[in-house]
Amino acid sequence: MSHDPAQIQERLGYTFRDADLLRTALTHSSCLNESEELTADNQRLEYLGDAVVDLLVAEVLYQAFPQAQEGELTRWRARLVSTEGLAQLAQQLDLGRHLVLGRGEEATGGRTKPANLAATLEAVVAAMYLDSDWDTVRRVMLAHFRPYIALVTVVAGPADARSRLQEQVQAVVGVTPRYVEVGESGPDHRRRFAVEVVVGDEVWGRGVGPSKRAAAQGAAEQALARLSAAQG
Repeated sequence: MSHDPAQIQERLGYTFRDADLLRTALTHSSCLNESEELTADNQRLEYLGDAVVDLLVAEVLYQAFPQAQEGELTRWRARLVSTEGLAQLAQQLDLGRHLVLGRGEEATGGRTKPANLAATLEAVVAAMYLDSDWDTVRRVMLAHFRPYIALVTVVAGPADARSRLQEQVQAVVGVTPRYVEVGESGPDHRRRFAVEVVVGDEVWGRGVGPSKRAAAQGAAEQALARLSAAQG
């Protein structure tokens, strides 16, 4: 089965300048001995793409969850870049249907094997990186990764209000909430702090508490209630 460059590029949201890069990214090693036209498979691109995807996910998690510790970030990244996680995203992009396979691999269901799908996704990302630049890859692929990042972090992440708000805002709006201290009152032994949570340029919630942390949690809870009401 030959691939359809126009369809793949439409799904990706990216048009390749070098069509050979995309073709190589979709070429499984099993078909090289069966075709005189094909001279390269996607294994080298897979190697590069593994590093590009790892950096993309690591950067997004680092920026999106400033309160998360290294262990949490590492667990989330591992789930997102696992064979199963990448294969799921490859299925959404319908990459399996466009794989160039050898007859034996085709006969054994190679188009649906998670390892093949994950490797192809990494190869396509690497091809895009070589065809453009890091900023382009980040912009294009983040649109595809964001729902999976939201799902994994909601399932595995901490349950406090700030974390839950950050997860949901990242998933729905695509930005990170900011917390701004707007007031402080009371004697030294009984201080009260006021904090607002801002999404984009808009205040979504306001909290007051005996510490900045507690006030921020209150603001997040108010923002979560607003978001829940808006979603309906």
